[in-house]
Amino acid sequence: MRQYQVKPINALARGLRVLQALQEMRAASLHDLHRATGLPKSTLTRILLTCHQQGMVWQRMADGAFLPCHAEHPRAPLDDAIWLAEIASPVLERLCAQVRWPSVLSVPRLEYMEVVETNSRRAYFDELPDHPVNFRANMLRSASGRAYLSYCPDQEREAVLRRLREHTAAGHELAHDPAAIRRIVQDTRRRGYSVRAADFGGDYSRTRDEVDDQRNSIAMPIIVEGQVLGCVNLTWRSAVMTARRIAQEHLADLRAAVAAIETRVKDRRPH
Repeated sequence: MRQYQVKPINALARGLRVLQALQEMRAASLHDLHRATGLPKSTLTRILLTCHQQGMVWQRMADGAFLPCHAEHPRAPLDDAIWLAEIASPVLERLCAQVRWPSVLSVPRLEYMEVVETNSRRAYFDELPDHPVNFRANMLRSASGRAYLSYCPDQEREAVLRRLREHTAAGHELAHDPAAIRRIVQDTRRRGYSVRAADFGGDYSRTRDEVDDQRNSIAMPIIVEGQVLGCVNLTWRSAVMTARRIAQEHLADLRAAVAAIETRVKDRRPH
């Protein structure tokens, strides 16, 4: 570069140093960035706010981590789940403000649903701890897993069930009951949303009698071009409301949130 008789912009250099650290770590807390850059947390907060306003950084609700933005960029994201969480996060935040109960975004993996975003910290009515990012939910017994299985293509569902049948781990028993699976799919499609298995208390393999998170959930799939990208649930204290009442009061809010996420995905999906 030519030698120009000007001074460098130190504030810009600090901002770029933060972005570089964030790119290297992919997800970082404020303290992580403080240790990586040596910058005061007050300075980091201003830099992160500025970067957020410019569409370069977003903050995950589940744990407060900061991540580099990919949704507005034409390049394919490094991780589809992170990309989807980034797109869905502001929608989930609005949903939580409307219903005052937590919601969770999860994505399908080979044999389970993985939590990638949750807004439980923003829920006004709920103080129960929620499952963290990367939590593995049972595909056959959780509301999100049942929503996915009920709306994914038939061949995809059969592939999942075959994998679950081949693994004899506890919690996969339903995979060996084709009639029960058909009922789950039919009932979910008839209602337009899924519910947890009655004995599912949040633990992957143990029943509610053994482990009870004191929650119940309903869920709906995010469908784009025939593909179920993930599922959004509403989760609440099971002692307070029934699933039927939650659906009566908040299903329209959940449906609108899912539709908003689908629209945002279509508008931003890399081609």
